Amino acid sequence: MRRPLVGVTGPDKGGLAAWLCTWLAIRRAGGKACRIAPSRQHPVDIDALVLGGGSDVDPRHYGQERLELEESIREQKGERGWWRRWLNIVLFPLLWLLRLVLSTRQAPAVDHARDELELKILGAALLRQIPVLGICRGAQLLNIGLGGSLHQELSAFYTEIPQVRTVFPRKEVLLEPDSRLAGILGATSARVNALHDQAVKTLGSDLRVVAREPSGVVQAIEHTRQPLALGVQWHPEFMPQIASQQNIFRALVRQAARQPGE
Repeated sequence: MRRPLVGVTGPDKGGLAAWLCTWLAIRRAGGKACRIAPSRQHPVDIDALVLGGGSDVDPRHYGQERLELEESIREQKGERGWWRRWLNIVLFPLLWLLRLVLSTRQAPAVDHARDELELKILGAALLRQIPVLGICRGAQLLNIGLGGSLHQELSAFYTEIPQVRTVFPRKEVLLEPDSRLAGILGATSARVNALHDQAVKTLGSDLRVVAREPSGVVQAIEHTRQPLALGVQWHPEFMPQIASQQNIFRALVRQAARQPGE
């Protein structure tokens, strides 16, 4: 049986760690991944689309000017539980090292060519009603592509609780019980990683918020009219040992394997 072909977007420079982890997650889910970047030719007959993480989307796409912000990265400790601590000790430093080695610091802060490519591909995917998964930047781009906007800076949300930024699954998110995402994860709360500096502000057309963190920051959105169009602010590809996070890719591939209209 043919594996559904899943296009995964990314930059021309950097992003190899995310690409490899996403490729593996899609492969485990029964799909076949192909990389899409501005300088790469890509197939037009993909069965599903993953909008990957990366640099900020140009705020001119949602009517704002770019804010110049100083990035702050905090070191975090592992989760509770002896087996989770051992997984964190062994697995997550490897993921962190992989991201460090395979990333490039020459990638632009705003990638105009990637913005244009992804907005075009997203529009075509929604028109064809193939499943779409937006990861971090990809979730933000899904919102922007449907007319929404972003918070470019999130410090106002963290006046009473600390802002967590880590590849470890340390951030708590609360899901809407009736959402597609809650059904996929099999839970109404989850611990996730956090590598983002921006988040959804105003919602795009036909989107709903389906997860927030306790501070109120939007952590996931869903399209209300598409068979499956989901954006998550975290990186499920960097949590391969958590079955519920792998379920996101399984749901994507499973939907992609269905005939149009099913």
